[in-house]
Amino acid sequence: MRISILSAAALASASAVAFAAAVPATAQVKQAIAVVNVDQAVGQSAAATTATQQMQTTYKSNIDQINARRTALQTELKQKQDALEAAAKAAGDKPTAAQQTQLQTQYAELQRRAQEAQNELQQLEQPVSLARAYVLEQIGDKLDDALRNVMTKNKIDLVLKAGAAEAFQPTADVTNLLVQELNALVPSVSITPPQGWRPGGQQQAAPAAAAPAAAAPAPAATPAARPQGR
Repeated sequence: MRISILSAAALASASAVAFAAAVPATAQVKQAIAVVNVDQAVGQSAAATTATQQMQTTYKSNIDQINARRTALQTELKQKQDALEAAAKAAGDKPTAAQQTQLQTQYAELQRRAQEAQNELQQLEQPVSLARAYVLEQIGDKLDDALRNVMTKNKIDLVLKAGAAEAFQPTADVTNLLVQELNALVPSVSITPPQGWRPGGQQQAAPAAAAPAAAAPAPAATPAARPQGR
């Protein structure tokens, strides 16, 4: 009986070897997989780094104006927020109809002013936001070529976003290699968009209007819910 068992085990091993040998060679090739953080690579590229430094100088007056106005708006909104909270506290748990109406009015005014403040900051930020978008688009135009070069030079079959991978060895990260390729393909960019330029290569006949800027952070926190008397 022991002999039969050993013979069966040997037969199974031999069958497994035979099956492996029969699998096409292409199916046994190990794919080279890498991960990359594209945003990090773009941000660390020489073109982006230099452009950021140039923008700090070229748009200094704009940036100073934005920062000063943001501070003023934050102060104004905080005063309204504090006044609303004080009124709610004074009203207590059972506010009168008049107090409830007043609280609602203050709340609506705070919301309205916060939206106005955000719109105002976005308007002030448009020149800087447009320049930033122009810089990123120039680098982005070379991104596919740079990534393809990384894959070709390093014999990589598949590249994943770093954020999509559960875990990976540091050696699988080709972000620095992508930075090198971007530096070679687009060593510098302009921070001055052509007249009428818009993100995506669109042109606008009326140059006075500015490009839509990325949503600016709210100047100050606003109440998450309509206040009630305490």
